[in-house]
Amino acid sequence: MVCGFVLSQIWRSASLSFLFLLMASPALAGNDLGISKQKQQMQSAANSQGESIAITEVPRLSDVAVPATTVVDGLAQATPAPVQITGVQLNETEQGLSLNLETTGELAQPTTSSVVGNALIFELENATLALPEGDEFLATSPAEGIAAVSVTALPNNQVRVSITGVDAPPAADVQVAAQGLQLTVVPGTPIAGETDEDAIQIVATGEEDGYNPSTATTATGTDTLLSEIPLSIQVIPDEVLEDRNVTELGGALETATSVVSTGGRGTSVVGPGFLIRGFPANEGVFRDGIPTITLAPLSTNDLERVEILRGPASVLFGQGEPGGIINLVSEEPLSEPFYSLSLTAGSFETYRGDLDLSGPLNDDRSVRYRLNMSYENYDSFRDFVEGERFIVSPILTWDIGEDTSLDLYGQFIRDRETIDEGIPVIDGEIADVPRDRFFGEDFSEFEQEQFRVGYRLNHEFSDSFSVRHALQYFRYEPERYAPLFDSIDATTGELSRLAYFAGGTYQRFFTNAEAIAEFNTGSIEHQVLAGVEYRNDNEEPEFQFSNLYTPINIFDPEYTDEPFDIDPEFFRDDNIQTVSVYLQDQVEITSNLNLLAGIRYDSAEQFRTTQFVGESRDEFEQTDEAFSPRIGIVYQPIEPLSLYASYTTSFSPSFGASRNPDDSTFEPETGQQFEIGLKADLSDDLSLNLAAFDIRRQNVSTPDPDDPAFSVQTGEVASRGIELALAGEVLPGWDIVAGYTLLDAFVSEDNTDVEGNDLANVPDNQFSLWTTYEIQQGDLEGLGFGLGFLYLSDRPGNLDNTFTLPSFFRTDAALFYERDNWRAQLNVENLFDVEYFTSSDEFLGVTPGSPFRILATISVEF
Repeated sequence: MVCGFVLSQIWRSASLSFLFLLMASPALAGNDLGISKQKQQMQSAANSQGESIAITEVPRLSDVAVPATTVVDGLAQATPAPVQITGVQLNETEQGLSLNLETTGELAQPTTSSVVGNALIFELENATLALPEGDEFLATSPAEGIAAVSVTALPNNQVRVSITGVDAPPAADVQVAAQGLQLTVVPGTPIAGETDEDAIQIVATGEEDGYNPSTATTATGTDTLLSEIPLSIQVIPDEVLEDRNVTELGGALETATSVVSTGGRGTSVVGPGFLIRGFPANEGVFRDGIPTITLAPLSTNDLERVEILRGPASVLFGQGEPGGIINLVSEEPLSEPFYSLSLTAGSFETYRGDLDLSGPLNDDRSVRYRLNMSYENYDSFRDFVEGERFIVSPILTWDIGEDTSLDLYGQFIRDRETIDEGIPVIDGEIADVPRDRFFGEDFSEFEQEQFRVGYRLNHEFSDSFSVRHALQYFRYEPERYAPLFDSIDATTGELSRLAYFAGGTYQRFFTNAEAIAEFNTGSIEHQVLAGVEYRNDNEEPEFQFSNLYTPINIFDPEYTDEPFDIDPEFFRDDNIQTVSVYLQDQVEITSNLNLLAGIRYDSAEQFRTTQFVGESRDEFEQTDEAFSPRIGIVYQPIEPLSLYASYTTSFSPSFGASRNPDDSTFEPETGQQFEIGLKADLSDDLSLNLAAFDIRRQNVSTPDPDDPAFSVQTGEVASRGIELALAGEVLPGWDIVAGYTLLDAFVSEDNTDVEGNDLANVPDNQFSLWTTYEIQQGDLEGLGFGLGFLYLSDRPGNLDNTFTLPSFFRTDAALFYERDNWRAQLNVENLFDVEYFTSSDEFLGVTPGSPFRILATISVEF
């Protein structure tokens, strides 16, 4: 019933969205999120100069001229072909600022729409933007006395130029030329005209940072400049995902340092896996700060960006591994109508369609929606392996009042794909068989339906105090049905297999409440975040794993194609409740010295039952408590350079059904990390990050030497290394994201012979690069090229280090052309068709990487 209700609501939302495609768009309005970001950027720019900008509230759009937005009005205002603005040049002068707009023709004389607060606003008629940056140009603190300059595209072929002064609206002299327009700006001199003292300029939202985002919310829970965070955090923006044409999280993370995949397409027996700094992150994946657990590959089609926080993250995210977490940031509704359609076709019969709809639902734009839909059907280079995925993600934002907003969201995903364990390992060597050979059966299948529904409520009591509340219900129902690898005869190549089945229902309930306060103690500024959190996880899985299935010879396979009966033999019924309280303080001691301190208390209560068919049910109860502190400091000797040091911790309860020989419960695993690093802005658009770290995870379970049927907690695992990352725009049109990791991840303490062994699937050396160049002007303007490299050194395939995954160097490429509202691109993965392996399951199977693969995509915005 619940699924039926959710699907009916999704269908209803989709129907409404398509109706809005046929209706006239409402009138233009400002976007509060964009204004908030603009406020922060302007204030930050002014603070860096020791200045203060008085930024007040957003005006009503009735104060600003509004263009026609209906079809009838649009026809009535028909004009000749619009003039394209192809470039924006800013030059500081002795008097102030020179702003030049490069155009394809002569613009009409602009008019001053209004003076709003400290902003001087011009509107250009019959003009469009064709900038390398997209539909918006933004520069902060371009000259003394000037806080910001923005050039923004409006509906109906209009462009708005806004120039904001620090202390007062600037004055500007306008000169129109045959191929451009020049504004000579003098700051701090009020101009004639009525001024609204209770307003600031209106700036439409847009992606302004390209390959080099300047802020993130994952590390601190607040929108904080990366240069002020004493932790290693990397942001993978939507631009990188689009240029690389990746739609799954595993592909997206190939540009992240210290992150490797431990699962590929078709290996859904245990779900997709990732290692961060050598430690598993399977349960360290979050969506908008809320845990998300799934056995299917995670899609990126409805994401704005991916943020990776490296190192222990328990202060804000609770129990987890010490390597770090991955936070998926969802796309938000837009205040301007936006409709996008994308179609993709490629190798191995891959077909995908994506639809993205967004815009306002009422005249004052206080209610906005976004609807992402995607369908993909694919085969594989592996025999018999194929699958499909359908996703729909609606979200509705309602600005209840000037200080209160509510987000209502949902998501439904259906996955189906062939279970494929890859290629077997024989006597410490990967079997010498063709990389397309499959060792399951045609009926081997993973299938899963999942949905989430929730809301986020935000309220500002004042500029210095706000609260927010989130609630989410998440449910997924996976089924895994396949013959799985059991053992192999090294002489004959006969692979024995198990008749495996796993099903069940998994439910997650999450809610939290947070308060954010800003205040001063003397000259020291504080931003305090306090929160309380509750999680309730219910799992009711069932398994079948004891019966053998017909073996197969890996050198001469004969497939039976005979499904086996499903008869579950083992059941679990688990309930885990976690209550947490946390406190964090971001302290600005001086203008160039910042402190981050926080602590979290977790209480995790487990009640688990297990039962074999025909036997009585066993019950296990366990309660764990822990405090998880962290502290870090950032010092900026000069503005573009940040030096930092931090100490962070993690906490992870042991599995409640595990026991010591005396039936006592295991202690939680704990982790500690020391990290130092630097963050440098090589230019306004290019950043370099360097980090060195040492992580230790204690209370690791190891076999009891007196009774191998039990375990004891005597182990410790260590990871230490250096990371180097470069991201941003090197020159106009030339973007790059690159990273290198030198890592030593090993068993530092153990009572068995694995002490000193390297951790499985972790390379000592890892390098990635993705770079694009787009021609900026001339007849070939909009044509771009991309080139990518991925290198992983040799990696042990298991903890015993008995076999090795060989190193590989993969080359990718792209060709794209973008003009007006459409884009066509061609992406090639593994250009030189190298043979490589992405990961090992640490047992018998290794996953081969894809051979030469090509994808063609065409997308249009309307």
